[in-house]
Amino acid sequence: MGYQYLLFDLDGTLTDPKEGITKCFRYALESFGIHEPDADKLTWVIGPPLAESFMEGYGFTLEQAGQGTAKYRERFTLVGWKENKAYLGIARTLRALKEAGFVLATATSKPEDMAKRILDHFGLAEYFAFIGGASLDLSRSKKRDVIQYTLDNLGVKDFGKVLMVGDRKYDVEGAKEFKIPCLGVLYGYGSREELLQAGAVALVEDAESLCEWCMEHREKSILRGRI
Repeated sequence: MGYQYLLFDLDGTLTDPKEGITKCFRYALESFGIHEPDADKLTWVIGPPLAESFMEGYGFTLEQAGQGTAKYRERFTLVGWKENKAYLGIARTLRALKEAGFVLATATSKPEDMAKRILDHFGLAEYFAFIGGASLDLSRSKKRDVIQYTLDNLGVKDFGKVLMVGDRKYDVEGAKEFKIPCLGVLYGYGSREELLQAGAVALVEDAESLCEWCMEHREKSILRGRI
């Protein structure tokens, strides 16, 4: 069976947020007296929910993680979201996939309002039928919860027609809870080893090969509808 619905992660899949995320994370850590001068040592925080990164990486309590997340957003809302760039060829890929009949949506652990702002900024929002993201109160932050939320809003009943696209193991593992395969992208922040060990159905090197792979695996009814 081919795919009709494509769920995209945002950070590390559609845009490269390294500068903004690492600067904002360092800003939050500084408020706790923790100094991390090397941004390259913080790329691991790109992907998982923020609270999870604070707790697992620095031993924060849930309360401290909430405070850290609020501090992070303090800077991100003002300037961090702009310290970002769309990946080369991603707009062309999204346009081609939409024109081919795929239904595109996001399933990101980034707050939904911020995801919309970023996609609007880069002129990418128009390609998505739904932009699904985390809630500000952290009640919907884990990847599985965001995927469920996105599927519900799309009205998808047959999960066999759904493909997740992401760059980290969290995307693969979250999709796996619904028996949805995940296509791993290698231009983001997850390694080949991470994605394969998590169970990615395949790996692609760039936006062009992402488009080609999806076109090769699209649902037959889409093809029939365009003849």
